[in-house]
Amino acid sequence: MEVFTFVEFNYLNIKMGDPFILMLVALGALAILDLVVGVSNDAVNFLNSAIGSKAIPIKTIMIIASIGVFFGAISSSGMMEVARKGIFNPNMFMFEEIMYIFMAVMITDILLLDVFNSLGMPTSTTVSIVFELLGAAVAIALIKISGSDDASVTEVWNYINYETASRIILGIVLSVLVAFTVGAIVQYFSRIIYSFNFEKRPLYINALFGGFAITAITYFIIIKGLKGTPFYANMKGLIEGNSTTIILGSFALWSALSYSAIKFFKANILVIIIAIGTFSLAMAFAGNDLVNFIGVPIAALNSYDAWQASGDAANEFSMGILAKKVPSNTWLLLLAGAIMVITLWTSKKARAVIETGINLSRQGDGHEKFRPNNVSRMVVRIAMVTNNGFNAIIPEKTRNFINSKFEKPAVKLSKDKTEELPAFDLVRAAVNLIMASILISLATSMGLPLSTTYVTFMVAMGTSLADRAWGRESAVYRVAGVLKVIGGWFLTAIIAFTAAAIVASLISWHQAMIPVLLLLVIAMLVRTTIQYSKKSKEEKQQQYVERAELLSINEIIDESSEHIANVAQRVNKLYSSVVNDLATHDLNKLRKTEKHVLKLNEEIENLKNGVFYFIKSLDDTSVKASKFYILILSYLQDVTQSISYISKITYNHVNNNHKNLKKSQLKDLKNIDNKLSDLLKKVSTTFDQKTFDNLTYILDDKKDLTSDLYNSIENQVDRIRTDETSPKNTTLYFSILLETQDLVTALVSLLENCNEFYISTKSA
Repeated sequence: MEVFTFVEFNYLNIKMGDPFILMLVALGALAILDLVVGVSNDAVNFLNSAIGSKAIPIKTIMIIASIGVFFGAISSSGMMEVARKGIFNPNMFMFEEIMYIFMAVMITDILLLDVFNSLGMPTSTTVSIVFELLGAAVAIALIKISGSDDASVTEVWNYINYETASRIILGIVLSVLVAFTVGAIVQYFSRIIYSFNFEKRPLYINALFGGFAITAITYFIIIKGLKGTPFYANMKGLIEGNSTTIILGSFALWSALSYSAIKFFKANILVIIIAIGTFSLAMAFAGNDLVNFIGVPIAALNSYDAWQASGDAANEFSMGILAKKVPSNTWLLLLAGAIMVITLWTSKKARAVIETGINLSRQGDGHEKFRPNNVSRMVVRIAMVTNNGFNAIIPEKTRNFINSKFEKPAVKLSKDKTEELPAFDLVRAAVNLIMASILISLATSMGLPLSTTYVTFMVAMGTSLADRAWGRESAVYRVAGVLKVIGGWFLTAIIAFTAAAIVASLISWHQAMIPVLLLLVIAMLVRTTIQYSKKSKEEKQQQYVERAELLSINEIIDESSEHIANVAQRVNKLYSSVVNDLATHDLNKLRKTEKHVLKLNEEIENLKNGVFYFIKSLDDTSVKASKFYILILSYLQDVTQSISYISKITYNHVNNNHKNLKKSQLKDLKNIDNKLSDLLKKVSTTFDQKTFDNLTYILDDKKDLTSDLYNSIENQVDRIRTDETSPKNTTLYFSILLETQDLVTALVSLLENCNEFYISTKSA
């Protein structure tokens, strides 16, 4: 017994001393993290259509998606081959080198996806994993070649499975064009068939549409999805060679069932399609994308088992074994599916990414997340010219018929229900899910790791374009957003390749870099989580007028008071920061202040952009108060523009290395800062606590500040006449004083307007 215990203990010591065991443990932990950050990014793929259409309660959507993910996890085993041999030729690498590649890929993948999640930008886990494998393999191959006197750099192609890799990359790129085009065409004809009054369509149209949709989902998701599972062998004889019979039979069966559901149970077939489509797309996502998260760790485990059985040294055992098909562990796949489901229910970052997709595809106007650029403006102009050309060719009667199908019915909701309007209707949601499911499952059945993000996003963009969701009011913003997301995709490929190559080189240089890089991963995840949490809190404080809006005068006063108190408090901090940092010539702090000022200006600009929706939301008794609200926003904009100009000229002065202001000038500015600070604190407190009776006293206090500003200007004039020698200092000093004067004037006008409005509402 003692001998056995000693031998067992000694064996464990050897095992724990094995660096590759530690790598496997690290890869397992990284796989869990990758599942979390990856699902946070990819949840948009199968949730945005159902959530955006509000066809089904969110909890029900999540349950349906969770079941789909579990089924997809089982069917993903066939895709695992990509991580083992799809990108590189495993027989060209030794076991040690393969482990370095896999470690580099997982470390890079987590860092890259987490950054995109924190930005709320959907990116492709497929593209990231493909280019990470490519970058790490190329780096290790070049290191091997450089260590050989006889080898040439051109031999790197022997290490890369360039035919398969090229096919995968080409498929990913083409998926963008195909998904957008197919989505636009199908949605266009679906809208002509259905129009926006789809509830009034004949029963047979709904039944046939249901038959087509569910047949497509059944064949491509369930039947094709089975090819990657161990269960396919039992059904292979029934499926292969009978595709036409299965499709026609399914169409007849589902059309009949759809007809019965509508006729006898009064069911909405579009809601049923959206539910089934959400399930199928979640299943397709898990079947296609699970390899992106756990394919590399499973391949590493297979490699380790083969190396251990060989008895060879780690740097002498060729990994040609990976070229063979290895059955996946169903329990591992189910465990991965469980982690994905838990992440779906808990990830806040997933919701941010979903909001981006819905925002860009929603029907109608609202707050736009992206800013227009020259490229988006040019694209919109070209589209308008092209559209005018088509209109000139198409007969007027045909144009009128088509336009009638795209007329949106007026939806009447009580003002407290305006937030319940869906981003788009059931027809578009159904088309999004059907077409994305078909395209993704087709690629999966062909063994191609198609980007589900690219397909679902571009299908949604294509359907929104065809559905005329991008009108003259919103097109330039939506196009800018789409271009930014697509640009992020290409950036993903470049960064993934480069970063994985660097990480692989570092690990190859010394294994001690692995724990260093793992600590970096932890630090980066903690940092981005803290930053994201902070950003979320800040966004909650921003007041966009686009929810179930204000109804009464009292609510207008409350809303305006929050804006005024918030701006006064922030302008106070910003002005003091500029004065203090100018005194010390601290360029870094002035740069940070400039960013905060720009952010404040953007928030006020967004509030002004929401005035249209604000006025539409008012009840009849509060319409007159809209003038008050508009004036308040105008004065707040004047205040923020003044602090923006002060911050900008101060930053430029210090950045250009001009002389510092004289002590007498800084003393005057500090005195003005103190008095302005007192005024702004009183304003902030008054509007925060809504003690509007104090407004008269605050207006009286501003006299001292105005007097100090005039005196400072006169003092500077005297200095110029006597001992001032710097024209740059004079320009800066006068600019700050005059802009401060404008700031105070706007602030006083705001207070006077509030005081008058308060007195009028009090006496009414």
